[in-house]
Amino acid sequence: MGQYLCPDPHMNHIDSKTQQLKGCTKENKALVWCLAADGLMCTETNSSRFSKEVPCKWTNGYSFETALLLSVFLGMFGIDRFYLGYPAIGLVKFCTLGFMFLGQLLDIILIATQTVGPADGSAYVIPYYGAGVHVISSDNWTYRVRQNDW
Repeated sequence: MGQYLCPDPHMNHIDSKTQQLKGCTKENKALVWCLAADGLMCTETNSSRFSKEVPCKWTNGYSFETALLLSVFLGMFGIDRFYLGYPAIGLVKFCTLGFMFLGQLLDIILIATQTVGPADGSAYVIPYYGAGVHVISSDNWTYRVRQNDW
């Protein structure tokens, strides 16, 4: 164990409705209690416990499983896009029968890979040990640092 353990394993930090840390904000941060190593005392709290902000995924109640099932079975009518908060795309899909079913297939792939999420910017509600995706991107500011053993 290092100098502290965060979050404190003796406390329940997981919200049962969203399967994320309790108190997760739109900035994707949550305040949790941490536990200092044996023999260490925090000067701010005068105890071995202290609070710290940790990263989390803010959710607003949109279920990944519901979005995927709606896309598979009712995607040709745009119900999946209405559910996720994209009414304009949902209406176009409804009027064109899912862009002749090609839009439905594309949306199934986009929702399954979690490329398309809820319109409010929140993450899907996924079981805590479920198939969460972390997007890694590369741009002009990203570069590979040469290592000594290359």
